[in-house]
Amino acid sequence: MRPLEGMTVVSLEQAIAAPYASRQLADLGARVIKVERPGVGDFARGYDTRVRGESSHFVWTNRSKESLTLDIKDPRGLDVLRRLLATADVFLQNLAPGAAARAGLGAEELQGANPRLVVCDISGYGLGGPYESMKAYDLMVQAEAGLLSVTGDGDDMAKVGISVSDIAAGMYAYSAILAALLERGRTGTGAHLDVSMLEATVEWMGFPLYYAFDGAPPPPRAGAAHATIYPYGPFTAADGGVVMMAIQNEREWQRFCERFLGDPDLALLPQYATNSARSEHRDSLSVVVGARFAALTSDEAAAALAAVPVAHARVSTMQDVWEHPQLAARGRWHTVGTPAGPVPALAPPGVVDDAPRMDPVPGLGEHTRTILGDLGLSGAEIDALATDRVV
Repeated sequence: MRPLEGMTVVSLEQAIAAPYASRQLADLGARVIKVERPGVGDFARGYDTRVRGESSHFVWTNRSKESLTLDIKDPRGLDVLRRLLATADVFLQNLAPGAAARAGLGAEELQGANPRLVVCDISGYGLGGPYESMKAYDLMVQAEAGLLSVTGDGDDMAKVGISVSDIAAGMYAYSAILAALLERGRTGTGAHLDVSMLEATVEWMGFPLYYAFDGAPPPPRAGAAHATIYPYGPFTAADGGVVMMAIQNEREWQRFCERFLGDPDLALLPQYATNSARSEHRDSLSVVVGARFAALTSDEAAAALAAVPVAHARVSTMQDVWEHPQLAARGRWHTVGTPAGPVPALAPPGVVDDAPRMDPVPGLGEHTRTILGDLGLSGAEIDALATDRVV
């Protein structure tokens, strides 16, 4: 039995944050009913067509769900949603700020009908405050959270290459929902969760925030290198390959100087004796370390670092990740169905299961008739709703 079997999640979701949170709940066995606009659906379905005609974002965040198309602006559609929520365990939504409350889907109103319901609202900036009504997409929140001030190189900022603010909010929603369900098991009462993309991202900004504490200078943009630890980052080998490596403490630094650089006395020089000193003098130290890498092929450098031992890694392409030997050895790739046919999918991290839940990614409205039938609507009633484009 999966941990959340028997739980029903109704998610009025779009884009990444809420769909990613609800997919984690589905992975653990919850029944997730994804409510989408009739004829259009979650707009993430149209982001691209890279997975045999399906959207890469959508395939990633929507497996193991049921798709229900519903126009909640029509009173009949809203009634259907309310009937679902009357017996649901979780309601998750990330509509535009205030839209759910204006539709009569605020936590207080819903919990009046179903006191056990856990209501989770995800928004850019949270309820209240001057930013409450602002639209918030991932890049906007990366900017507001200060993330762009520490990513990139020199004066050139760079966004993180994935939707990190959406993902952060989705994961905090997921963990908060699990905690609320545990609390409900003791109290019998649901909870209202208010998850902000800004707060989720700023939580992940703890290191640069404290590094710049009390008006101190922030960590500089350092490209692929670590901004405050050295040597820690990419080095180019003689064959042009890039090897990532990291020194984390003084014991490693001393062994690195002795066994990789062949110069144990280097570790004793005052300008390199501590991490703070090495980071301050990284320009001169990079010449020494870079010269050693330039004398080795990337394979030779990796082998020499392993012999120290020092943490190191290759810079994988997307194709390298699909073929990564560690993922293959641990059997982490499985297959999930999509409207365009089966595709590989990574098993849920942390779950050790020979047969993890990997149910299909739903087509738009695929489960509408079944869900409405389960609510007691007749075939004629469903046909009428479909004719009027309510579903």
